[in-house]
Amino acid sequence: MSAGETRRGAGDGERSDGAAPGGGPDGAGPGGGGAVDGADTGDGEGGRDRAGERHARVFLGRVLEPGDEVGGQWVRRRGVREVVRRLRDDGEPLPGVTARRWAGLRARAERAEPERDLAVAREAGVRYVCPGDAEWPGTLDDLGDARPLGLWVRGRPSLRMWALRSVAVVGARACTEYGAHMAATLAAGLAEQGWVVVSGGAYGVDGAAHRGALGAGGATVAVLACGVDRPYPRGHTTLINRIAEQGLVVGELPPGDHPTPTRFILRNRVIAALTRGTVVVEAAYRSGALVTARAAQRLGRHTMGVPGPATSGLSAGVHELLRAEAVLVTDAAEIVELVGEMGELAPERRGPALPRDLLEPAARRVLAALPARRSAAVDEVAREAWTTPDDAIARLYELRALGYVERHGDGWKLTRQAVVSVRGDRRPC
Repeated sequence: MSAGETRRGAGDGERSDGAAPGGGPDGAGPGGGGAVDGADTGDGEGGRDRAGERHARVFLGRVLEPGDEVGGQWVRRRGVREVVRRLRDDGEPLPGVTARRWAGLRARAERAEPERDLAVAREAGVRYVCPGDAEWPGTLDDLGDARPLGLWVRGRPSLRMWALRSVAVVGARACTEYGAHMAATLAAGLAEQGWVVVSGGAYGVDGAAHRGALGAGGATVAVLACGVDRPYPRGHTTLINRIAEQGLVVGELPPGDHPTPTRFILRNRVIAALTRGTVVVEAAYRSGALVTARAAQRLGRHTMGVPGPATSGLSAGVHELLRAEAVLVTDAAEIVELVGEMGELAPERRGPALPRDLLEPAARRVLAALPARRSAAVDEVAREAWTTPDDAIARLYELRALGYVERHGDGWKLTRQAVVSVRGDRRPC
């Protein structure tokens, strides 16, 4: 469990037993995807307060841009409904913005219709999840004043439960075949080990990661920089719809809203905060994937990189990360070793076992002491093997019985089949 999860208090509506809302293993059911708009179904003043809070956050989602830290300070210090009242009722400007900026926010506020947004979301099978809901991932609270006001979610599983065991796999849009292969392979391996793969739904590495997880029958989350009811890029409409059916599609922006370059960059902080670690597969120096990785580093998450060819510009950004604080990974087991629980270790990497590996160290030294193309006397072999002539003779007869050496008069020589083996292993024993 991440630092954000452990710091959460009981006041945010989380279940203390950690069970998935709705009782199912993936949170499907009333808590995961039952109430389409995420509204509190309780009666009385508490339920009305939650509904009012939710509507206020949906309202502000039309006024403030994602990641607006000034707006986040207003919400933290004054409460979301007081901020809405100031914007809607032409109240006194809030601090931290110019008069021109305040006028722009007021103009946006005049067009905000939270009831309509919730109705459109309901028609599209989308729910709204915000702080205080049981489904809200507490890891997002680590963003501080840049925390999302709320998230629009398509799909049945519980976002909070899936975030607990998730890894981001991101990289270049214009990736190479190598990048696409590595992204898909890593995602499939993570999915097979029960990890949720999170990415941005874009072309290139993102799409390959989603497809790898889906192909393995696993779980994946697409975090979009637009309304979740309007998949982007359009060429990934089928993929994103499939993710919504098998996993989750998530976004900060209200239904129907469009992406912009800035929104793509700000979206990346959500990917970083939502997950326990970020893996960058391919990224040039100015890649948006590096924004995700740096956000993960600032949040104290694990940051990993997959190495590429030293001559590839698409791997230059990854290599720069690896020269700093990122950890080199090459497969899913190495990723899980970092982000998983204690004891989830990657297997020890070893080359293939060779017959000579079964020899005792003394016999290996004598074998390595024999020249490759000529015979050698026992005294020479003993000297090169750092042993006595008597010990060398004993080892040579042992090696002859195994087919490694043969006797030539007073000397000893490697057999033909042993030459290649010894040439490949001239290491000191």
